[in-house]
Amino acid sequence: MQIWEAIVLGLVEGITEYLPVSSTGHLILTSAWLGLDTPEQKSAVDAFNIVIQGGAIAAVAGLYWTRIMQMLRGLTGSDLVGRRLLLNLIVAFVPAALLGPLLDDTIETHLFRPVPVLAALFLGGVWMIWLDRRSSRGAGPLHGLDDMKWQQALVIGLFQCVAMWPGTSRSMVTIAGGSMLGLRPREAAEFSFLLGLPTLGGACVYKLLQNLRDSARDGTPNLFESLGFTAVIVGFVVAAIAAAFAVRWLVSFLSRHGLGPFGWYRIALCIVLAAWIASGTLQIQP
Repeated sequence: MQIWEAIVLGLVEGITEYLPVSSTGHLILTSAWLGLDTPEQKSAVDAFNIVIQGGAIAAVAGLYWTRIMQMLRGLTGSDLVGRRLLLNLIVAFVPAALLGPLLDDTIETHLFRPVPVLAALFLGGVWMIWLDRRSSRGAGPLHGLDDMKWQQALVIGLFQCVAMWPGTSRSMVTIAGGSMLGLRPREAAEFSFLLGLPTLGGACVYKLLQNLRDSARDGTPNLFESLGFTAVIVGFVVAAIAAAFAVRWLVSFLSRHGLGPFGWYRIALCIVLAAWIASGTLQIQP
């Protein structure tokens, strides 16, 4: 992989990971545009796209360091609000932690195909538009993270499991799910970002170890050998910088405009992907 290609993928990953628009859909398009979706290197590129999520994780950890420290103080009992937030994150993380490793191979085999990916993009867009119009009509009082109950956290965690479906977007289901449960859009986004730390971190480590294990077992190059160690590091750093800007922009945008524009964007992306697939320009393979 060329360094400029790693930079492009890092930018796409960093910008789209925390936006409710499906980073998977954008990475599929970008990889095809760069010519990286060949059978010979597809496995390594897929692993690369997961590993550079670590950059996006690092960006959120830096931006929300105050919240993280508050939760750490909660462990010692010196911050009750921080302890409640930490417990809610743990409750929300458990469903994906249990189901993710069990369903990973099945999802890649059966759902990483054109129709499921396009359906996830389109239906997610429609859902976000509906939620935005529902909230504009005033669906009830809104509240913040400090008032969240563990039952609400569990429901958001169950929503997050839906994001295992390629094209759905983890950020989309958790932000939209939080908004549906009564969180203000800004707080729903913040909880989604914090929940991404263990969720994306676990997926990142799992995919990296899986790639290294399969490489050692089959005697094939791992992603570092196939794509280049420098390219992986560059992609990681670029993703971190891009994610930091994207997260700050998203919080401000949601406060002013809500979820609706992202819903329309997802539908447009679905149409673009469908046109590429129908023309034979793009193939989605597990």
